[in-house]
This record gives sequence, structure tokens and C-alpha cells, in this order.
Amino acid sequence: MLPTDPPPANPHYSRTDATHLNVSDAEWKRILPDDVYHVAREKGTERAFTGKYWDATGLGTYHCAVCGNALFRSDSKFGSSCGWPSFFEALRPDSVRYESDRSFGMVRTEVLCNRCDSHLGHIFDDGPKPTGKRFCMNSIVLDFVPDKAR
Repeated sequence: MLPTDPPPANPHYSRTDATHLNVSDAEWKRILPDDVYHVAREKGTERAFTGKYWDATGLGTYHCAVCGNALFRSDSKFGSSCGWPSFFEALRPDSVRYESDRSFGMVRTEVLCNRCDSHLGHIFDDGPKPTGKRFCMNSIVLDFVPDKAR
């Protein structure tokens, strides 16, 4: 499969359609790989320093692996040394949405895909300029599409 190809057997995946999806968890469970489903729909977390993008470089766009929504540009990615891919801003203000997360005795802000409502990770206020934000994302719920060579 090429990086520009959508995942097989997911009729909801589109890199051009930003329309909000209303898909049941039962349907997502049927079409998503177990590891993606666990993080995206059950709010799991991959172990630090194990995801494919935590230290990845290259120019391109990071999309939601569940629905294809464009989330982050590589020029907003930075090495935070936390073990997960980190970005200082979303691609568009409406690419993601936020919810309060009080799980595990902590108070955090969860980041969700605004198209499919999948869990992506959390946002913190310890990132670099210009935003001071650190979007700490799980690699398993991201697809990277490199820019075309010029």
C-alpha cells in the first residue's frame, strides 16, 4: 500500500471530505485494526518511543488514521523528547476538538479528531513558540502523507 492510499475496507476514510461522521463504535470495531480501535475509540495510549512517528522527519501532512481528516503539517512537528509525535498547532482550527479528561487521577485536555471523534492524544501548555502548545499524539492514529517531490 502506498502512503497516499486509504486503508483497505474503511468506507469512511477520505483525505478530502471534512464532513462530520456519525459512525457507531460497533462499525468502527468491525473495520479498524484492533490496535487502532483501542487507541482511537477506547482512548488507549501507545507506549512512549514505540510509535512510528515519534521521531519521524520529512515534509508532509499528518491525517487521522481512522477517517483521513487532515490534522497537522510536518512543519509544526517538533522533538519534545516525550516519546510521542508532538506538534505546536493543528492544521486548521477545526481539524481537532478538545474535551476535559480527568482519567487516572489527572486533569488533562484530550484532543479528538473533529471529523470522526476519535481519540488522538492530549494537549499541554509546555510547547515551543509561537503557540506554547504541545499536541502529544499517538502515532497509531496518524497517517503521514509526504509532500510530492518537486
